[in-house]
Amino acid sequence: MVHVNRTSAATTTTGTTGTTGIATAPGANLLALRSHNTALVLDLLRTAGPDGISRLELAERTGLTPQAVSKITARLRTEGLAAEAGHRASTGGKPRTVLRLVPEAGHAVGVHLDRDEVRTLLVDLTGAVVGERLAPLDLGAGADVVVEGVAGEVEALLGGGPEDVLGVGVALPGPLDHARGVLHRVTGFPEWDGFPLRDELARRLGVPVAVDKDTNAAALGLAVGGEGGSFVYLHLGTGLGAGLVIGGALHRGARTGAGEFGHQVIQLDGPLCGCGDRGCIEALCLGAVARGELDEAARVLGAGAANLVGLLDIDRVLLGGRTVAADPERFVRGVAAVVAERARREGVDVAVPVGVASGGVRGVAVGAAQLLLAPVFGRAE
Repeated sequence: MVHVNRTSAATTTTGTTGTTGIATAPGANLLALRSHNTALVLDLLRTAGPDGISRLELAERTGLTPQAVSKITARLRTEGLAAEAGHRASTGGKPRTVLRLVPEAGHAVGVHLDRDEVRTLLVDLTGAVVGERLAPLDLGAGADVVVEGVAGEVEALLGGGPEDVLGVGVALPGPLDHARGVLHRVTGFPEWDGFPLRDELARRLGVPVAVDKDTNAAALGLAVGGEGGSFVYLHLGTGLGAGLVIGGALHRGARTGAGEFGHQVIQLDGPLCGCGDRGCIEALCLGAVARGELDEAARVLGAGAANLVGLLDIDRVLLGGRTVAADPERFVRGVAAVVAERARREGVDVAVPVGVASGGVRGVAVGAAQLLLAPVFGRAE
C-alpha cells in the first residue's frame, strides 16, 4: 500500500526548466551558486535558523571582508535564497539587518531503495521533510522494473511541483561505486553487478542523480544535521552495514568500499551468508532476528561495534534501520553492554556511548537528499 504525506509548502513555487532538466524557480539555480565563499555564507544562514545572522557576523565567522559578504548576500537575496529576518540592536550606529535562509527556495529528493521497498522524500533547503511516499519494490525484479518503479515514485512525489528541485539522491545497499554511480554485487542480488544506476535514472527522470550506499547517506545526513567528531552509524534492516564519519568527514574509502561492516567474519565455518562467505556478522545477526532472539542479535551487533571502536577509536556508536527501530532500547542496551565490557577489559575508564541515530526509518532517505543538498552548503564530505 502506498501512502502519501505532503504539505502545501512543497507545491507553491513556479518557474521554467533549464538545460539541465531541472525545473528552476526564478533565480533559484543553486548549482550555479556553489562557489566556496557562497557555500560558506549559505551554510551559516542554514545553521542560524529562522532567527538569522547579521552581515557582520557572517564576515567574522567566514573570514571574508564585509564588502565580499555584502556582495554575496545581495546576490542571494536577488536569487530568493535569503531574506531579511528583522533587525538586531547594535553597540553603535543603526541596528544591524539580520538575514535568514529561505528554506522553500530549493528542494531535493531522497530515495531509500531497500531490498523490498522504496521510500521517497522531498526536503527543503534545511533538510526538513515536506513530502513522503513509501511503496513495496523488489530489488530482485530486474533493472527495468526497479528503475521504472523508482522513477514513478519520484514523479508521483513531485506531482508536477515544486519546480526548484536540484536532483535526486538514491541510497541503497552496497557494494557500489559512488563516483560513477555504478552498482557492484549487491549482497543477495549479484545480477546488479556493473549496472549504471545513476545514469539510467538520470536519463529516465531528466534531472541530476547521485548514488551512494545507504549507510554512507545516513552518516552524511547525521553529520550535516549536527553530529560532530568521529562516529559510526550501524544500519540493521534487511542487511547490515556501517557508515563512518572520521574527524567530521564522511569516509567512503578509495572505492566506496569502507563500511562493509556486515561481512566481517566473526565465526569461522559459521552459517552461510548471502555474500558467499561463512560466519559473517550479518548472517549471524539477521539469523538471530529471524528466530526472534533480539537479545542475541544485539549481542552480535555489539561484538562488531566493539571491534570498530577498538580499531578506529571513535567517539560514539549510533544505531539505525528498520530492525533497530522496532525495539531501539533493547538494541542500545545490548550493544552498549558489549562495548562497555570490552572497555573494562582494556582498562578504559568511560566506554564509548551507544545511542539511536536521529531520523528513524527516514534517516537513509534524508541522507540521500543530502547527496544533492550538502554540496550547496560546502558539506559534501
